[in-house]
Amino acid sequence: MRYFLNITLFIFSILVYGALPAQAEPLQTSAAKQAILVDYETGDILFEKNAKERMATSSMSKVMSMYAIFDALKTDRMSLDQPIRISEKAWRKGGSKMFIEVNKDVKVEDLIRGVIIQSGNDATIALAEGLSGSEDSFANLLNVKAQELGMKDSMFQNASGWPDDNHYSTAYDLAILAKHIISDFPEYYSYYAETEFTYNDIRQENRNPLLYRNMGVDGIKTGHTNAGGYGLMASGVREGRRVVMVVNGLDSLNARAQEGARLMNWGLDFFENAVIYDENEVVGSASIIMGKTKEINFVAQKEIKVSLPRSMKNDIKVRIDYHSPLIAPIEKGTQIATLHLTIPQIGEKQYPLFAGDNVEKRGFVGRTFEKIGLMIKANKPSLEM
Repeated sequence: MRYFLNITLFIFSILVYGALPAQAEPLQTSAAKQAILVDYETGDILFEKNAKERMATSSMSKVMSMYAIFDALKTDRMSLDQPIRISEKAWRKGGSKMFIEVNKDVKVEDLIRGVIIQSGNDATIALAEGLSGSEDSFANLLNVKAQELGMKDSMFQNASGWPDDNHYSTAYDLAILAKHIISDFPEYYSYYAETEFTYNDIRQENRNPLLYRNMGVDGIKTGHTNAGGYGLMASGVREGRRVVMVVNGLDSLNARAQEGARLMNWGLDFFENAVIYDENEVVGSASIIMGKTKEINFVAQKEIKVSLPRSMKNDIKVRIDYHSPLIAPIEKGTQIATLHLTIPQIGEKQYPLFAGDNVEKRGFVGRTFEKIGLMIKANKPSLEM
């Protein structure tokens, strides 16, 4: 049978003394149709609303396009000073523009700024054609990359997010994308913090409203279509801790700015990250039969760090479960148990626990006496040697 070891142990190592912010009340948003807040380091979901619901991603799709371009730069398939000839298709594209001119050469770096800062559809198509030859081929590349990143419910039909019923993603998938573009391309992510760019004597400002609020936000991208409403992918850092946010389906520019700031501040202010167990730390122990030793330690092979509401740090519930009885021999490093942490407002998280030592099987005589003792205790023969 499955045996549950209940532990009423609170982790004193994560206590921080002093004044704390107000309690992190459960977050709600009526303004956004879809939303998610994720801690960048732990991956813990701090808040979600319809996060896996398919939605029109509008110009937030351009983050996927930039992922493909940054990957090409990192693997030397493109360079920042490489000129790209502007096609008539790119030049004619409607919507937001960088105002590039047909048949002119424009450097990749200028086009990148035109996409990120000005949300230029023309610049996005130019980069797509420069890398893949056509926008259709580029869209195929985006779908391959999306699957590699684990974006399981996303489909890209074009480079810019131009409305198409078969072009969609989810807030959950876009949060995955945001985390990857930050972690995989730190050398290029800084473009998202730039607040303005001038090209052809036309100065345009970054559309991300949170960049101007002195709240630690350093990216990443807005979007808007009639089908999707107003959306925002954003990321910010406070006291060394980064949060990623995606909101979509808002009804105005002002709602996007106000609700985006409210949700981001909540995620940054009311949570902190704490190490619950260090790498190779003993988490617990249990009896073992037929072994040369009577106990075996459960060890966390990797550091276990979680996001916690600041005012609820003492409310973590810890449980270890494993199959009982544990029977020797057991090799060090074998997974033998599972750690369950129930965290307020986060939910339950599970982590594997491993044998901390080798436990060899007892000799024949020792096993025989132990078997007899177990049979007497259980009043029935229940164990085979």
